[in-house]
Amino acid sequence: MKKIKLLYISMMVMALGLFSSCLDDLNQIPRIEETSETVYSTPEGIRQVLAKLYASLAIAGQEKGDANTDLGGQTYRGYMRIYFNLQELPTDEAIYTWGGGDALNNVQFMSWNSSDEWTGAMYYRIYYTVALCNEFLRNATESRISGFAEADKVEIRKYRAEARFLRALVYYHALDFYGNVPFVTEADPVGAFFPPRKTRAELFEYIESELKDIETQLPEPLQNEFGRVSRAAAWWLLAKLYLNAKVYIGTDKNTECIIYASKVIAGGYSLEPTYANLFKADNNLRTNEIIYPIQADGQKTTTWGSTTYLVSGPIVGAMVASDYGVQSGWGSIRTRKEFVGLFNDVTGKTDKRGAFFTEGQTLDIDDPTIQTQGYSIVKFVNKTSTGQNGSNFAEGLVDTNFPMIRLADVYLMYAEAVVRGGTGGSKAQALDYINLIRKRAYGNDSGNITSDDLTLNFILAERGRELFWECTRRTDLIRFGKFTGSSYIWQWKGGIRDGKATDNKYNLFPLPVADLAANPNLIQNDGY
Repeated sequence: MKKIKLLYISMMVMALGLFSSCLDDLNQIPRIEETSETVYSTPEGIRQVLAKLYASLAIAGQEKGDANTDLGGQTYRGYMRIYFNLQELPTDEAIYTWGGGDALNNVQFMSWNSSDEWTGAMYYRIYYTVALCNEFLRNATESRISGFAEADKVEIRKYRAEARFLRALVYYHALDFYGNVPFVTEADPVGAFFPPRKTRAELFEYIESELKDIETQLPEPLQNEFGRVSRAAAWWLLAKLYLNAKVYIGTDKNTECIIYASKVIAGGYSLEPTYANLFKADNNLRTNEIIYPIQADGQKTTTWGSTTYLVSGPIVGAMVASDYGVQSGWGSIRTRKEFVGLFNDVTGKTDKRGAFFTEGQTLDIDDPTIQTQGYSIVKFVNKTSTGQNGSNFAEGLVDTNFPMIRLADVYLMYAEAVVRGGTGGSKAQALDYINLIRKRAYGNDSGNITSDDLTLNFILAERGRELFWECTRRTDLIRFGKFTGSSYIWQWKGGIRDGKATDNKYNLFPLPVADLAANPNLIQNDGY
């Protein structure tokens, strides 16, 4: 019941750094005897609390290596690691070796239930971040900052908009994963109470209105420091919300998706020339394409989740861990046969995104617990673009940031919304965006497509090739009607070697059974 209480009580937060300019001051040491009166009494204290809001998506605890955990339980189950597992492991893009030991078989075989620990862990992580954001907004008020210098007031007003964006982002994840969920804001009473239930449509409307309200309060694109959001992030989330509107509320909003995708595109961003550099230890230099990252730092925001998981997890079989900037591989994550089939070759010589590790690995997976079954594909590495190791090679903790929002995704969203019939864009422009992505992938024009090639099936496949392991695949497959049911079968879908049709109830995760018992306002999702 400890986790349940975290949803319904006001929480005091400790100052932890995430974005670069805070790192030297904050070394993940818990502060003793801090209260809201002391923490929010200075601009620096408020900034440190904002850093904790960002950090809640990366680290799982208050101390080095996720120790002194936020929510108790296993330390490595931070937001980013859980989010990856739920978005990727049930799909054709990934399979995990140690499914039994980590209770991930329910996830990767699409057989979870309302007592599942991973789907429950995501739910509690979402509401932990919601609670942190609510606490920040409850305290960083105009009356609280009335005695500050005018320049500090201006900055803190931006902080409030950033906190509201982060809350909207995790509420979007709740909308996508669970549908109808409990809802709390800073306006709700402090103390124990039963949060009301918002339907999926109501939560959609709230997120939409919140993002539009903060749009002009956030800094202009490219005007905030790396690791923090600008108004381009709000535009991206609105575009994402609208692209999936048919799933969420039963109404197409492709025209609206085009409007907000176009705003991002006009924000001054450009594709990074070298695809691999987006996923290296110095990807903080790729601000031309990465619009908002979940930051990592091998010295100061240390975690066994986040991108440490994404660097070490896919190192399997004969792979040499030091080639990827870490001390050891975890022998965990590979990909499935059907995803490999999205590429014309597996060497990366044609399409650089498709460089699979095949030595000693089988294409077919007869037994998911054997790490040499299934090709590996290393996307995230703890090496810089010049070949240097990250800052904490000795402990295997990485510096590689996770690109939560980047321009290529926006190009693909624009193209899809056009093909789905949205107005205000053009197929010619969509084709140009797609071919920019493919020219980077191929190194020349040989991968370019024509207008006739630009179909929904092509876009789904191209999203897989471009965005694999970036936590989009489950949502994409649901939008295309291919996640559950029988329209697309992959190995081990549904828990059998050759795959099988699955129940449509798995398009949503269940609410945790303990939370249903604790809150009479909630109703379980159909089928659970």
